[in-house]
Amino acid sequence: MGYLALLRAPHVTRLLLGTLLGRLPAGMTALVVALALREAGAPYSRIGLATAAYAIAAAVGGPVLGRIVDRTGQPRVLLASAVVAGLGYALLALAPGSALAAPLGAAVAGLAMPPLEPCLRALWPAVVDEEQLDTAYAFDSAAQQILYVAGPLAVAGIAAAFSPVAALWTAAGLGLAGALVVATAAPARAWQAPPRAHSAGLLGPLRSPGLVLLLIGLAGAGWTVGAQNVLFIAYAEQRPGLPGGAGTLLALAALGGLTGALAYGAVKWRSSTATRTWVMALGMALSYLPLLLLPGLAAGAGLGQSLAACALALLSGIGLAPLLAAAFVLIAELAPTGTVTEAFAWLITLFASGNALGYAVSGSLVDTSLRAVALCAAGGIGLGGLLLLGARRWFTTAPSAPAAPPVPVG
Repeated sequence: MGYLALLRAPHVTRLLLGTLLGRLPAGMTALVVALALREAGAPYSRIGLATAAYAIAAAVGGPVLGRIVDRTGQPRVLLASAVVAGLGYALLALAPGSALAAPLGAAVAGLAMPPLEPCLRALWPAVVDEEQLDTAYAFDSAAQQILYVAGPLAVAGIAAAFSPVAALWTAAGLGLAGALVVATAAPARAWQAPPRAHSAGLLGPLRSPGLVLLLIGLAGAGWTVGAQNVLFIAYAEQRPGLPGGAGTLLALAALGGLTGALAYGAVKWRSSTATRTWVMALGMALSYLPLLLLPGLAAGAGLGQSLAACALALLSGIGLAPLLAAAFVLIAELAPTGTVTEAFAWLITLFASGNALGYAVSGSLVDTSLRAVALCAAGGIGLGGLLLLGARRWFTTAPSAPAAPPVPVG
């Protein structure tokens, strides 16, 4: 079986587990910052400021750290950024009630968030055989779905057993531990980006028109996920009898993503990466269209409506992870030589930016109509998929970046 063979390959399990461990703070931060600051008596305006500071700093810091990785290698950047991010969490934990320290600590934690995701994706061509790349990227995408559930659950458990401040210290420790696991692995120590193409210039990977169009299209997927979150929260408020409320619907969407990614990675694809990417984007849009039925379920009552809502949530998540798995391969193909880590970091930035915009726009629509929010969700990736379809000629003519040489095993 493809996944069993992948996990048996040297270094793969270590890299996956280390990356998941180090990325867990990213899934914890929004909730743990809110809980810690609220426990310290901070007003909601300060909580919003700290959360925004973290998100903006992470969006800026990711591509910068990715460029440094492409020029200097992975271990030093991963370890140094994990230490600095840990100091940011420590500042939050020591002074959560401070009007200055809390936003500053959040900004430092976001700015220095270790670039484990782009580093892992840059490593895959050096760790697995070419025929296993699709499976590796699919498994990587599937693992992301775990973070969406595990991060908030970890915060809730630690905060209940100890305190929100303890969860902040835990986030700092997890980031450092994950960075250590990955940075000390043989593939990370041996990896070097190919010499940077002269044509990359100051813009780096953004000099590739195909890559820019791809990233904008994927920002539409981020928009959709942000709008979906608002939709589920608003729906759960109208249906207080739904077991677990919005958390259940979000967890089911993540489960759908996990299922979709595993199915995608199990298939031996013959179509080009570019074709798979725009097809998966439009497929994701189709999986979100049934959410237009969700507002009507809010008017009903009983187990049947709750089960229908859960089924729609599960279906909506199926397309995201396969889209990302295909896009990871295409990003590596489109990025100019020597810029692949930064290119993957830009994906995170654009996806997060789209997510924030989806939140903002759907939040302004929620008091008007839940159906408008559902349409907003489907429309984000619908427009993104159409953009990718229209831009497909840019994906097939772009030169591929050479992979890093295989890492010796032993």
